[in-house]
Amino acid sequence: MSSESVFLDVNVPMYAAGQPHASKDACAWIMTEIAQGRLAAVIDTEIIQEIMYRYEALERFQVAVTMSASLLTLVSTIYPISPADTQLTIQLFHRYASQGIKARDLIHVAVMKNNGLTKVISADKHFDLIDGITRIDPQTLFARGTEK
Repeated sequence: MSSESVFLDVNVPMYAAGQPHASKDACAWIMTEIAQGRLAAVIDTEIIQEIMYRYEALERFQVAVTMSASLLTLVSTIYPISPADTQLTIQLFHRYASQGIKARDLIHVAVMKNNGLTKVISADKHFDLIDGITRIDPQTLFARGTEK
């Protein structure tokens, strides 16, 4: 694995911890790679908010707390959302919202761009539409990492 930091989209830990899904095994493997220090992953504070929001809606409050706290111990960096990130998010929204890219993902893109990150691990294909961002599909990464 590369030592270059990659942004970890929320769907990776969510699929890893969730119900059976086509990406569950791949995402669980990625989380293990992060835990073992073989993959340098970063997040922003919005990722934690997304986890809590989802499990709050399901009234699974303890799962939200446990999952959020665990993720904070696994990743190497948690970026805050800065005023510069907020300004860039507005510009990105103007450019990409009509293509179906949600504001929360554009916040992640702004954080990435303002911190020199170009790669995101995500099952969400809409990241492929964003200039300067390379999406790494969890299943592709899993297949490459487990072939020997």
